[in-house]
Amino acid sequence: MDAQDSPRDPRRERTRIALEDTVPEGIPAIDEAAPQVPPAQRPEMIIVTGMSGAGRSRAAMALEDLDWYVVDNLPPQLLPALAGMMTTVGAGVHRLAAVVDVRSRDFFASFMKYLGELRETGVNVRVIFLDSSDASLIRRFESSRRPHPLQGTGSILDGIEHERTLLAGLKASADDVITTTDYSVHDLARRVRELVATESDLALRVTVMSFGFKYGLPLDADHVVDVRFIPNPYWVSELRHLTGRDAPVADYVFRQDGAAAFVDGYADLMIPALPSYVDELKPYVTIAVGCTGGKHRSVASAERIAAHLRAAGFKVSTQHRDLGRE
Repeated sequence: MDAQDSPRDPRRERTRIALEDTVPEGIPAIDEAAPQVPPAQRPEMIIVTGMSGAGRSRAAMALEDLDWYVVDNLPPQLLPALAGMMTTVGAGVHRLAAVVDVRSRDFFASFMKYLGELRETGVNVRVIFLDSSDASLIRRFESSRRPHPLQGTGSILDGIEHERTLLAGLKASADDVITTTDYSVHDLARRVRELVATESDLALRVTVMSFGFKYGLPLDADHVVDVRFIPNPYWVSELRHLTGRDAPVADYVFRQDGAAAFVDGYADLMIPALPSYVDELKPYVTIAVGCTGGKHRSVASAERIAAHLRAAGFKVSTQHRDLGRE
């Protein structure tokens, strides 16, 4: 008798039927209809390296200003371990910059090996190499009165030449090379921002804050607007218990002669000036609007200025420092 003609084991047949009955039909269709979850964005790491005196510290500061977590003078052996601590979820570190250079002495000799291991971990790695002319580097070391880390018993130029020899291969493989010979510290910060900043990093953040003069000026104000010339709703008994965020108070304030024109005109005056703050490496601006107590006129005016600036495309938040203080 052929194997295919052999009788089936009744127990196995019952088991097969039971399994078929317990598997719902249509599951593949449900899976196909389910929305695909996009993969998490890979962590990003920037390695800042290059010649001593070329501006590595300033480049690291620029990255910190862009909300990167920065580690200075890191031995290359720690790069893979540091990358393993990064995450793409929650409030963990997902953008990390490490300054790695010849200050790590003998550890630096194995830099390329550990850089290769780092690239294999799945982290987006970018190497930024900073360079400058010999004359510029000598001038900077002499002005700072610090020795070159590889100078030893020789001259500053000896240390620079030795460093160039050690870093020649790394410079050739770098993703970006920034030559800072003619750069000021601000020029370097702008160049770093051009290379790595996203659109959200470069967005200006404007805060419009109301306050009461009797409690003092806000310490962090970049601009101060005085709206005490507007008649005070405090002296209207129906409005005294309300604030500038209530429609009756705002209606009263902007019915006064010149009030709406002044507030709207001030917002219009600021619109062409605000973008230049980012160009000058100042991404945060605080506009403080004050009245006597910080409850009625300043609050209504701050809300109106903020709305005007939002309509012009700026990212604006409002704060009412002294509201509820009376």
